[in-house]
Amino acid sequence: MSKNALIPSLSPDGNLSRYLDQIRQFPMLEPDEEFKLAKSWKDKGDVDAAHQLVTSHLRLVAKIAMGYRGYGLPMADLISEGNLGMMHAVKKFEPDKGFRLATYAMWWIKAAIQEYILRSWSLVKIGTTSAQKKLFFNLRRLKNKIQDVDDGHLKDEQITHIAETLDVSEQDVISMEQRMAGGDHSLNATISRDGEQPTEWQDWLEDDRVDQETSFAEAEEYNARKSLMVEALQELNEREQRIIEARRLAEPPLTLEELATEFGVSRERVRQIEVRAFEKLAEAVRARASDMKLLSVE
Repeated sequence: MSKNALIPSLSPDGNLSRYLDQIRQFPMLEPDEEFKLAKSWKDKGDVDAAHQLVTSHLRLVAKIAMGYRGYGLPMADLISEGNLGMMHAVKKFEPDKGFRLATYAMWWIKAAIQEYILRSWSLVKIGTTSAQKKLFFNLRRLKNKIQDVDDGHLKDEQITHIAETLDVSEQDVISMEQRMAGGDHSLNATISRDGEQPTEWQDWLEDDRVDQETSFAEAEEYNARKSLMVEALQELNEREQRIIEARRLAEPPLTLEELATEFGVSRERVRQIEVRAFEKLAEAVRARASDMKLLSVE
């Protein structure tokens, strides 16, 4: 396949059936084919191989994404986020460990979709801890299994049962139930005041903070840079990591004299190690950033 081949996408107003027919055109891979492609990508950076690994699993992404339709978000967005998770799985996949890619990728696909739902389902962030995420994605299912829920509200013993089942506190269950039951109020709701023309609620809200898109973009960039830095640090040996962290990442940074005493070498030797380690770190970051660009959807 060409390195310029794009991964199919479903537009917000696109036809889901047509998209599913389109991705079925990509062949499923036999275990030996998958292994060879994964090795080619891992060892040689073969972008064509990575593309085949991703496209051969687009049906898996769509199947997982359709399991999250109950949250009222566009299927196109769920599939798009799942595809990003699939690409990340290909980047991280270790074929020599003996697992099939689908088994490994399912976690990344679900994680990407769930993170998107948590960001988008509500105007107010639902929660970020693993316990809160587990509660958010399982509360509705457990409530549906309980037949005698009064007016949609849980009884005390039912709250206790759910809390024990999910290993969370009863207060977490109560708060999440209220949050999910209450939903969000529309900013376009009409309000009126005596003698004044009716307006929308959002017209009375004022926020001088940076707009949401900018904040999100900045947070995404920061997280991406942080992730690259953490991965790149693994290219350094223990002493180089210690010196870089102490000199470049600590606040306030340690002096050359302090590190020279710690390692039993001269100040000049510490400076030389710092310069060489920083060059290695910068090269590792550039290499990983380049790999991310090659796998991104244009």
